[in-house]
Amino acid sequence: MKFTFVTLFSNLVEGYFQDSILKRAIEKGLLSIAYLDPREFSENKHSKVDDTAVGGGAGMVMNPQPLYDALGSLKKDDDNVHIVFLTPVAKPFRQNDAKRLAQKEHVAFVSGRYEGIDERVIEEFADEVFSIGDYILTGGELASLVICDAVSRNIDGVLGNSDSLSIESFESPLLEAPSFSKPKDYKNNMVPSEYLKGNHSKIRSLKLALSECKTKFFRPEQLLKHKITKR
Repeated sequence: MKFTFVTLFSNLVEGYFQDSILKRAIEKGLLSIAYLDPREFSENKHSKVDDTAVGGGAGMVMNPQPLYDALGSLKKDDDNVHIVFLTPVAKPFRQNDAKRLAQKEHVAFVSGRYEGIDERVIEEFADEVFSIGDYILTGGELASLVICDAVSRNIDGVLGNSDSLSIESFESPLLEAPSFSKPKDYKNNMVPSEYLKGNHSKIRSLKLALSECKTKFFRPEQLLKHKITKR
């Protein structure tokens, strides 16, 4: 699978793929990363990519020409590329979206800067528009990386143990149960004794109860969904 990051600041993205799971996935040929800088397509003699907002307002807006030509070039090279824009004024990104996007062959993430992207570019090129939360970042690069990471984990072979995908939070309405490692006693704080007895049926029951407790505390709306699906 190929990911293309359309960004003015590729150096903010590149380092994320230099270590750990995604680095190994690239080395195995399971995914590849490319970068596209809209500034290289600017027709302005100073390579500007922003301008004042029409209708007033604070800050600058990414003007349409550089992005329009950059994305047009991307589509010309691969008409099947799935173009995703990152903006806080969009639908929330969810785990089901990550699983669905993992079936694509090529996904491009468009990272905005300044006060955002000229809406005409989004209307012309967006296959999907996502938000990763109700807060504002200085640019879309972090949001692009969040989605890329979530999608990559669902590509066959990227995780060492694919079974871990099935027990994670958001695979069901409940949040994942707490995890523990050795030693069983750390600073007089014990792992739940049921985890140590080897009775897998009782362990599953305890994990379910702990998942329900955690979901009730952190995400009560998810617990309601769980109760509805059990009916």
